[in-house]
Amino acid sequence: MSVSVSAQSITANALTLDDAEAKIAAQAQQQGAQYTITEASSNDVVHMTAKLHK
Repeated sequence: MSVSVSAQSITANALTLDDAEAKIAAQAQQQGAQYTITEASSNDVVHMTAKLHK
């Protein structure tokens, strides 16, 4: 038996790291998943990427 699992990536943009993570957390909660932040960068705005996992 073969099982294939693919993680879904989500992103958020905000003015602070805390706000970006709050947006990621809200998206994960809506989908009933937990998340792992995989990337965060900042210029004028914080851009954060995370992978969802259930």
